[in-house]
Amino acid sequence: MTVRIMVVDDHPMWREGVARDLAEAGHVVVATSGEGRQALRVAAATRPDVVVLDLQLPDVSGVEVIRGLRAVLPDVRVLMLSASGEQQSVLDAVKAGATGYLVKSAAPAEFLEAVRRTAAGEPVFTPGLAGLVLGEYRRLAAVPPGAAPGADRDAPGAAPRLTERETEVLRLVAKGLSYKQIATRLGLSHRTVQNHVQNTLGKLQLHNRVELARYAIEQGLDD
Repeated sequence: MTVRIMVVDDHPMWREGVARDLAEAGHVVVATSGEGRQALRVAAATRPDVVVLDLQLPDVSGVEVIRGLRAVLPDVRVLMLSASGEQQSVLDAVKAGATGYLVKSAAPAEFLEAVRRTAAGEPVFTPGLAGLVLGEYRRLAAVPPGAAPGADRDAPGAAPRLTERETEVLRLVAKGLSYKQIATRLGLSHRTVQNHVQNTLGKLQLHNRVELARYAIEQGLDD
């Protein structure tokens, strides 16, 4: 799968190296930038599918860039590629709208796989960080009845109607399984799982798998 990618990092050698690895893997690097504000302007013009973004930039923080990207390009996927693996940095990035978070010590093959999964809308985290994010969502899951996102506007408090299969897939999303793992578990094709996830996102009025996982946890589907 060829993905249109923008790389944002203030270290020229690192930025150019990442862009080169992506191009050699068959992706299209539509732009690179070393500053957050410039990145927002360029992203609006080039409309990448995925932005590979550093957390620490010289003018604004990576978290601010995520918020700006989501405002101008609601469907863009953001993969944080940072030297910091601190818990608060990860949580701030995910809450702002990042699809995934990878530390810079990751191997090249791991990075390229993370880009592929990010483009597909799958949450991707450096090992150990996925549990942190899910744990935080569990902590925030004390939502009053009827306050869950995506509730039917014509019937306050009513849960959206999901099919049995959609609920089954949603339960596995909440457990942190990838599309491939879900497909294997349920004996379905990868594309069928993607279709179920997209249908569920539409019904719940959510934007990505991170939000979907949070919804599932709020509904107790990760037990």
